[in-house]
Amino acid sequence: GAIIAGILLVSIISWPRPTPVTYFPHTELGDSAFDFFKQVVAFRPIKNILVVQRWNVSEYGAQFGLAFITFLYVDILDCTGTLYSMARFAGAIDEKTQDFEGSAVAYLVDAFGISIGSLMGVPPVTAFIESGAGISEGGATGLTAMTTGLCFFISIFFAPIFASIPPWATGCTLIIVGALMAKAVTEINWRYLGDAIPAFLTIAIMPFTYSIAYGLISGIMSYIILNGGVWVIEKVSGGKIKVPEKELKEPWTYKLEGGILPPWMVRVSHGKRNFWKRPEDEESAAPGRTIDGTEIAHAEKRPEVSGGEKNDRSSGSSVEGHDARL
Repeated sequence: GAIIAGILLVSIISWPRPTPVTYFPHTELGDSAFDFFKQVVAFRPIKNILVVQRWNVSEYGAQFGLAFITFLYVDILDCTGTLYSMARFAGAIDEKTQDFEGSAVAYLVDAFGISIGSLMGVPPVTAFIESGAGISEGGATGLTAMTTGLCFFISIFFAPIFASIPPWATGCTLIIVGALMAKAVTEINWRYLGDAIPAFLTIAIMPFTYSIAYGLISGIMSYIILNGGVWVIEKVSGGKIKVPEKELKEPWTYKLEGGILPPWMVRVSHGKRNFWKRPEDEESAAPGRTIDGTEIAHAEKRPEVSGGEKNDRSSGSSVEGHDARL
């Protein structure tokens, strides 16, 4: 609530025109924006959307293919970086699978939304880092997203009001969210340059290029070059040339304990009809950190109590004796 109250307060201060911080200066652009703001309620139907699409790409097939591949990998990397950073921020990442429950559905919804949005001629309907504001307020379920979607629908009819919220009213919110998310930097292995440099490039290039995809690409490529070069040098020299402090390198493997496939896909391969539901015998909580930094760990399974022990417990045996037998 405090974040929303701050946005509203700054917006209300910025709307009057005779102030030095007004969002509607006495310019041609400011006058146009103020005229739209005075409508308060307005609805503008979308017209001539599919008409402007050119479906015959035979004349520019090469350019279309290049644009298609570019937008594809940029969207995949942007969506991946946003979804997993938000899942980590919310403490929903399962350390066993390095995945979060429902990730496949999240990717499908993102793909469907961005495809429909492009046909409708609107900005990308995809996952944005602004979701961190809701998570920082305690939202971590689908109910939060549904409420946000309902509010977006209502905002269609009040477009003059919401379109007039100045960027400096919402920018502070992203600074707060960024500060909260920056706590994850302490988990980076800064002791070994092969891990520290790719992480630093990823963090630094994202804001300078305004792209999550470019940051991820720079981090992945630098990691491959640095650590691949170290591996080649060690192999060529027969192990005689060693990199200092390599023993501090953070180990990794593609052989995850839970496998590389999403949990729902594993359940489908096992013939589970209700593959979208998590069985009761699976871990119900994902280990990680909550927003306030509290560790989340799986509850340890206690061994089953034998029939004799149950009889002893029912006959009034001491708690200490029962714990000793466990």
